Amino acid sequence: MHSHLKPMIAITAVASSLLLIAGCGQQGTGTGATVGQKMDRAADKVADTTANASSKVAMAADDTAITAKVKAALIAEPGLKSTDINVDTKEATVTLSGTVASNELRDRAKQIASSTSGVKNVVDNLVVKSA
Repeated sequence: MHSHLKPMIAITAVASSLLLIAGCGQQGTGTGATVGQKMDRAADKVADTTANASSKVAMAADDTAITAKVKAALIAEPGLKSTDINVDTKEATVTLSGTVASNELRDRAKQIASSTSGVKNVVDNLVVKSA
């Protein structure tokens, strides 16, 4: 099973449990809430939790796409050895790490990453090799 689906499955299981618990409640609990009202509240909580989980999954997918686009652009750039540059993305912030041959190539790698669609910020952890 894909690891990005595990949180969604867990959330679905919790949501189902909440609905089951709310449905099993009795009307005469003294709170004045009917079973239907409890079900509505539980359903609202499930909807909120599911929307939040879906958003996180979508963000992770976006980060993966951004990483792939930055790596492809670095590979296409003459002079940059993409294998010496690691690209990580979290919440649309790209972190570049590894080594480059010169300050000019370092600046070019940062420029490529920052101009890639979807990138909000670039963290530069690149090191210039000593000659």
